[in-house]
Amino acid sequence: MTVLTETERTPGHAAHESGTLSPSEQGVLWDMEEHFWTSGADNALATTATNAVMVFPYPPGILQGDQIWTHLREKTGWRTVVMAERRVTRCDDIAILTYRVSAEKNDVPIYKALCASTYLNDNGKWLRIAHQQTELT
Repeated sequence: MTVLTETERTPGHAAHESGTLSPSEQGVLWDMEEHFWTSGADNALATTATNAVMVFPYPPGILQGDQIWTHLREKTGWRTVVMAERRVTRCDDIAILTYRVSAEKNDVPIYKALCASTYLNDNGKWLRIAHQQTELT
C-alpha cells in the first residue's frame, strides 16, 4: 500500500497558492462592488467584462453578456447596501470577493444574500468576470 504525502497529493499549481491584495487594492475592489449595487447599470457595465456571467436567484437565474444589462437596468440602484463578513482571495490576476449583503431601496423589502464576485486584473484594470447571489430567506 502506498501512502501519499500532502506534497505528493497537491500539484504545484498557481491555483493552490492563495494570496492577498494590498489594502489600497482591496479598497478599490470593495468600492467597485458597492457601486455595482448602488450606482446603476451603467456603472456596472463599465466595470464588468463583456462576456461576464452572473447568477441571480430564479428568476432570472443565469445570465451572460447582454442578458445581464436588461436585468440590471431594472434591478440596480439600491439606496443603501451593507456588506458584512467580507473576504478576499487572490490568485495571480484573479481576485474573489465574498460577503453577506443587506440592501435596501424604496418600496422593496430589504434584500439579504450571500454573494461572490470574481475580478480579473486586465493590464492594471480590475474587471468583474462573474457575480453570484444566493438569497437568504
